[in-house]
Amino acid sequence: MEIQHKELAQGRWAKMSLSEQMANIGSEISRAIHWKKKNNEKYSHNSVNRALELISLSIDTVSMKSHIKELTRLREAIKDYFYGDNEFSSTDISWQTYFDHFNYAARLKQNKV
Repeated sequence: MEIQHKELAQGRWAKMSLSEQMANIGSEISRAIHWKKKNNEKYSHNSVNRALELISLSIDTVSMKSHIKELTRLREAIKDYFYGDNEFSSTDISWQTYFDHFNYAARLKQNKV
């Protein structure tokens, strides 16, 4: 698979806080949901694949075990929702709510700088 986020993969991603990383992952999931609602499976899957790539970059850069567990569970739930049988009973709204918290935290950090 071709790397979509080449600049981020070269080290910029590791300099971001976890909340900033998660907010960016959430943006991709938001795009995936948008395209899914418009019945554009190709664009939706492209967005999901970019989100999964960002999750992998996060897993490679975090050191706290609890963060790794959260990220691997997130990856599993995203794959289940978009590609699987949705065994976790996720919804578009539940994904939006989950990532909204990270967006808020990332904005707070940016406003303090």
